[in-house]
Amino acid sequence: MGQRLRVFQVASGNVGTEMIKRIGHHRDLELVGLHCYSPEKVGRDVGEIAGIGPIGVTATGSVDDIVAAQPDCVTFHGVWPDIELYRRVLEAGINVVTTADWVTGHHRNTNHRRNGTTESDILQAACARGNSTFYGTGMNPGLAQILTIVHSADVAEIENVTCIESVDVSCHHSAETWANCGFGRPVDDPEVPRLLELGTRVFEDGVRLMADCLDVELDEVVFQYELGACTKDVDLGWYQLPAGSLGGCAFQYVGEVDGVPRVELHLEWQMTPHTNPSWKIQGCYITKITGDPCIYSKHLILPKPGTDFSTPEAFAAIGMTVTGMPALNAIRAVVDAPPGIVTSADLPLRAFAGRFAS
Repeated sequence: MGQRLRVFQVASGNVGTEMIKRIGHHRDLELVGLHCYSPEKVGRDVGEIAGIGPIGVTATGSVDDIVAAQPDCVTFHGVWPDIELYRRVLEAGINVVTTADWVTGHHRNTNHRRNGTTESDILQAACARGNSTFYGTGMNPGLAQILTIVHSADVAEIENVTCIESVDVSCHHSAETWANCGFGRPVDDPEVPRLLELGTRVFEDGVRLMADCLDVELDEVVFQYELGACTKDVDLGWYQLPAGSLGGCAFQYVGEVDGVPRVELHLEWQMTPHTNPSWKIQGCYITKITGDPCIYSKHLILPKPGTDFSTPEAFAAIGMTVTGMPALNAIRAVVDAPPGIVTSADLPLRAFAGRFAS
């Protein structure tokens, strides 16, 4: 495996806090710094920020400090991408792995153009100048699509591939994220479907990643949705859902060829079970492949035996762990990859492997 790779993390929110804990137990990685956007965190010990006690690493708020540290990789766990930060560290020869709104770049390039220039153009140029590599992943979109692709390996004649996420999303304590998707607004507000699509458009990247791996050229990717209205006022503690507001939904990104659905990503999200309509949330990821033969597989994520799973924080920690670990486990493969933007389709199988406890 060689020497441990030096990692400088950006952001210490929901996912970032959990990854600080996980890096400390990851045999490939050494945490050498943390970049924070909140001024009150700057200067504090990173372990104290994460609630695990001092670890001898101090948080910073300066990108110059990241560049000066010359880590092997920056891991980015902010809610939204920071293209200027990416550009600066990539140009400095530092690789970047992110869990923020990036899987293939299609969504960012389509919906976040900059004076006629795509974000991929900016990042690719930075990679070329710094001889560095950029990679985006997560659980979904990200690893969930890799699980689906692997399940297609023993199918002779594929007709349709569908990846399904059926989860309770109340564990993701990010009010900004859910407001951005329209949760809490009246379901008859005409803005809600638009916000839901805008806030989830990165899932189209998941469809396009699967199509790329399957060598399918899609004509278009269609967004479809069904909204669930809260049947009563719901107080989640960190978020309020008034009666009649969006509290759950089922939506799909469907990749079509000649009008026929071929590659699909379905999402069933429940913030509360008290919605109409409601869905039977299965708490897992499902692969359905129609072909010869057909495939049906469930990917269940369960807490470690003995874990105190009685608090909302413990429930949330599992969701944050499975979001961030695909990024951490891929770091060595990204460091070893050729310069430029890479996707999961470009990385070797070992990029998706976890690590035994040291």
